[in-house]
Amino acid sequence: MPIIATGLSHHSAPVELRERFAFSETRLVESMDQLLKSGVAKEAVILSTCNRVEIYAYTDDPNGAAGIRDFFLEHGSHDQAITDEIYTHAEPHSVEHLFKVASGLDSMVLGETEILGQIKQAYKLALEEKFTGGKLNKAFQTAFNVAKHIRTNTNIQRGNVSVASVAVTLAEQVFSSLADCKVMVIGAGDTSEKTARALLSRGAHSILVSNRSYERAQELAQELDGAAIHFEEWEKVFGDVDIVISSTSAPHYVLDRAKLEPFIRHRKNRNLLLIDIAVPRDIAPDVEYLDNVYLYNVDHLQSTADESLAQRKEEISRCEAIIQKKARAVMTNRPPNSSNRGEFAYGHE
Repeated sequence: MPIIATGLSHHSAPVELRERFAFSETRLVESMDQLLKSGVAKEAVILSTCNRVEIYAYTDDPNGAAGIRDFFLEHGSHDQAITDEIYTHAEPHSVEHLFKVASGLDSMVLGETEILGQIKQAYKLALEEKFTGGKLNKAFQTAFNVAKHIRTNTNIQRGNVSVASVAVTLAEQVFSSLADCKVMVIGAGDTSEKTARALLSRGAHSILVSNRSYERAQELAQELDGAAIHFEEWEKVFGDVDIVISSTSAPHYVLDRAKLEPFIRHRKNRNLLLIDIAVPRDIAPDVEYLDNVYLYNVDHLQSTADESLAQRKEEISRCEAIIQKKARAVMTNRPPNSSNRGEFAYGHE
């Protein structure tokens, strides 16, 4: 069982638990370095997204799987017993799991493509820091090829296949028309950008972007033909906003009931849609009890995603057959004593 996959996802744990295990961007390198220095793993990649937190590691320690799980538990800040929420896969299931994740088969929105970019970024960071070697390099490079093969040779992506498209569906349910809607993006991440673009494509007429880096806010606002707002000043224009997309890396709530309530009193019964795609969450859950406020976090998006699930389920068996075949090839064709850290080029599908 040299390659181990340990973690939790939206399948096994709610967002309030996932956010406690999320790795901040500033701690990823340090965490992978600590894992390798502990001796339980020789190679490692950490994937931390809004829907999953996973460690992929190569180990030749007979107790390596338990050690990697203990490392994961120690990292997580939790005050409750952890039972079935955390899963651990050994080969061949660990490799198959990686391929399924990369292909969007394990995603909240079946067949979505954002996760592939997130995996590439996680692998790129580990590769550049020399935390990977021959075992994980081959597994991840093959995962990228499998994802491309499935994307081009099956219909798994038919229908709504992204968080952005699901968010637009929700917006169209809350508002009779998006034509008069003003959108605010708090946090200028990739998923926020795609969600904002999707709303614009459906008629939203105005975009405001607020980010801790004002330069990044200006850059995204220019791309979206919108306006940038200094992060400490976004509340000044909040009363005119109809839709908020929040995805910061803040360790605490950016918006809570006490902060939002004064705005609600002056909105004259206008609806307010809050889409929280951050993990840890940006918006306190109690704001949904305010009048005319609709709050959706990453777990709430699941029910909307399920509506377009049936038409793609028929493709799952085809995709799984491809994945099992490719996973066997990775393990059976592996060269002996392969430890060529950093040998593979990043990003070639």
